[in-house]
Amino acid sequence: MNSPNAPQRPRLLVLQGDESPPGHERIDGHPGLGEVVYTTADGLASHLPGADVLLVWDLFSEALASSWPKADTLSWVHAATTGVDNLVFPGLVESDVVLTNSRGVFDEHIAEYVLGQVVAFAKDFHRTWDLQRERRWLHRESERVAGKRVLIVGTGPIGRAIGRKLAAVGMEVSASGSHAREGDPDFGSVVESTLSERGADGGPTLVDALPRSDYVVVAAPLTDATRGLVDHAFLDLMPSHARLLNVARGPIVAEDDLAAALRGGRIRGAALDVFEGEPLPEGSPLWDLPGSVVSPHMSGDVVGWRADLADLFLDNLARYMDGRALLNVVDKSRGYVPG
Repeated sequence: MNSPNAPQRPRLLVLQGDESPPGHERIDGHPGLGEVVYTTADGLASHLPGADVLLVWDLFSEALASSWPKADTLSWVHAATTGVDNLVFPGLVESDVVLTNSRGVFDEHIAEYVLGQVVAFAKDFHRTWDLQRERRWLHRESERVAGKRVLIVGTGPIGRAIGRKLAAVGMEVSASGSHAREGDPDFGSVVESTLSERGADGGPTLVDALPRSDYVVVAAPLTDATRGLVDHAFLDLMPSHARLLNVARGPIVAEDDLAAALRGGRIRGAALDVFEGEPLPEGSPLWDLPGSVVSPHMSGDVVGWRADLADLFLDNLARYMDGRALLNVVDKSRGYVPG
């Protein structure tokens, strides 16, 4: 089911954190809506009864799972994020409620972030900034970006945007996904995202791709198959000069294993924008291990991103009201939008 039947003047519930969607007056004044209610996680259960549509603006909230028994009339949930791992709990997955996400909003933003981190690693910018603060003149040689091999874990829109951006500066791009194939328009070769010697169809896997990768970029959704994928076995397959970048979800990377790999020099660096627990605890070794770069889950957050999220929801709301197919319908059994 791609578009639920909208009741007359549906009731919209907005789950927000510290702030409402920008330009929320456009939502409040929508002529086809009935009541519009804003709530935080603490009040979600009391406001869910009678709600037809839920906009999850509190980006990583897990409050819906515990409040789900109260969702007696809900037909559509829209997430103001690309990842929906916080929403694919059994109650929602097994229901007829349609789940949509904000796929497409962050693709180019995150691709630019990844390109910047790759260039910063290659040109040793991080050390240059440290040396400048120390007023030290230390000449070094840097690396080329063109010709380096990058493996992108995840073949969705974000991974594809990253691949196109890195290919544009001369990098050799490949990917890993749910199944191996050749001739992909953005990646050329795709191996299966497994650490088995052979894939389900006998094709190549990460075991083949990781040892020849200079950079590995994690851009996959968090699912049962990807949780903990980047562990000691994964990292041990990477060359010692390679760098890891994670712009997906923190639990895909086993942080203790990554810390050990950085500490032992088994890989040369890691740029991390997402973590198992956020904010990253002050005592985490990832703050200051050699080659570790930490950013606070901001790779997709450029000026205007909240307005873009609101625009996408309003577009989908118009589709819902008109009975048209919704954009970005998530396959709840997989945890992401297929295709």
